[in-house]
Amino acid sequence: MHKPELRQSLLAERAALAANDAHTKRLMDDRIGARLLQWLQAEKTTSAGVYWPMRGEPDLHATFETLHNNGIQLSLPVVVSKNAPLKFVAWTAGEAMQDDRYGTMTPAAPHQETFPQTLVIPCVGFNQHRFRLGYGGGFYDRTVALTPRPRTVGVAYSFSAVTFMPDTYDIALDALLTDTGCLTG
Repeated sequence: MHKPELRQSLLAERAALAANDAHTKRLMDDRIGARLLQWLQAEKTTSAGVYWPMRGEPDLHATFETLHNNGIQLSLPVVVSKNAPLKFVAWTAGEAMQDDRYGTMTPAAPHQETFPQTLVIPCVGFNQHRFRLGYGGGFYDRTVALTPRPRTVGVAYSFSAVTFMPDTYDIALDALLTDTGCLTG
């Protein structure tokens, strides 16, 4: 399968999980969150770019709140323009959010721009070499290519493991965490 077909199939599977089995999804999210906490602690992370879940992505709000309570500075991505890297702004769990023009949630009040040490990146799919399949906009690809390069950890459901060839601009993630395990370099 090509990336567009893989993406469509995986998004349908993720939507079915969210719609039909909320309990199982919550358990899977909790397992991913526990692995993320362990990984970030081992990496001695002090700042993390996280995400607001959409389209059936793992909901790690409880994990993000724990990170905040443990003194890790959190930030959320903001789309600046269609062909630009993401920028990140400081964020605290529980604050007011708004929908931006690209369909993502961002802090409602203006916030200081940050450059997180580590990015927690949701994946539609991934392959055995830790290459990520996203929504196809290239926002994270452009962001991960920045210098200095942030550490990257992808999060996904184990059923999102697929086979695909990376494109020339794709960059392997440093780690990939699922509800059943972890891939590292």
